[in-house]
Amino acid sequence: MSGKVGIVIVSHSVKIAEGVYDLIAQVMENVPVATAGGTDDGEIGTSMEKIQQAMKAADQGAGVLFFYDLGSAKMRTEMVLEVNDIENAYIAERVPLVEGTYLAAVESNMGKSIEQIKEAIMKYQLPHM
Repeated sequence: MSGKVGIVIVSHSVKIAEGVYDLIAQVMENVPVATAGGTDDGEIGTSMEKIQQAMKAADQGAGVLFFYDLGSAKMRTEMVLEVNDIENAYIAERVPLVEGTYLAAVESNMGKSIEQIKEAIMKYQLPHM
């Protein structure tokens, strides 16, 4: 494997996805982060096509972590992973979007493996609701 662990932000809102991306980009420039916000026509919702494009953009060969805002974003991400052949993909379940994504970016920037990053972010996992 080469490169750093990639991160994909999946949100129903283009603005939320871009906002989380902007927060990370201000402090870490060398982490592969991509967004999949909103529908294909820019409305509120999610897009499998956007998720797939973001996954490809973030994948440097060290794995990709997906963070999402609502359950249907997770469902669409699962569907994308089912039809694509990507090794080391992981959906961060019940992890706060902003804090989890930021922590994962810090860990990726430090050269941590996907397993090490998963361990770090799971400390912030929210209980089942």
